[in-house]
Amino acid sequence: MATTTGNAAKNIQESAGHGVERAKDAASSAMDKAKDVAKAAGDKAKDVAKAATDKAKDMAHTAGDYADSATSKVGGGMESLAGTIREHTPHEGVIGSAASKVADGLESAGKYLEKEGLTGMAGDLTDVIKRNPIPALLIGIGLGFLLSRATSRS
Repeated sequence: MATTTGNAAKNIQESAGHGVERAKDAASSAMDKAKDVAKAAGDKAKDVAKAATDKAKDMAHTAGDYADSATSKVGGGMESLAGTIREHTPHEGVIGSAASKVADGLESAGKYLEKEGLTGMAGDLTDVIKRNPIPALLIGIGLGFLLSRATSRS
């Protein structure tokens, strides 16, 4: 009977050992699958983020093109208005001189807007601020003050 009990204990021990090995294999397999799923999810997240970034860049580029186009159209309108002022105002006297100066200013500004667009204007403004930082700072403070006064009364 002792031999039978010994054999049974040995069989139980071997079965337990096999069960432990199978549990280790199952755990290892589950870990590998979890790693694969996590890697796939990470790759998918990267792809989605890249697609969203590309779409945002395209939209920003399109909006910039639209803004430059609109600015160019405004410039053309200003030049047209300058021509209309020249046609419908007297050419001599104080009024004629003032109208001519206004038309010249509109025409010059219109050509600038058509040529440079918003991108060129931003670059020119940046250059002016770099050359004159203190006056630019004071103008910014003054505009901020005026805006705060204007919005606080509403």
